[in-house]
Amino acid sequence: MKKSITTRFTVTRTGKAVRRKMAQCHFRAKKTATQQRRKDGNYIADKTVIKRIKSKPGTL
Repeated sequence: MKKSITTRFTVTRTGKAVRRKMAQCHFRAKKTATQQRRKDGNYIADKTVIKRIKSKPGTL
């Protein structure tokens, strides 16, 4: 559990958890250009997810 969480999320200096949007790998071949641009970049996770991540000892 610890390893999977640390690979999917990174915590910024201000304490926000950042993750990638889903379906960015080989699934992009069938997507339109607008859908692909929407998937680019990072996404700030919900506050509930951040609380859950930080409550587990030794994760992030």
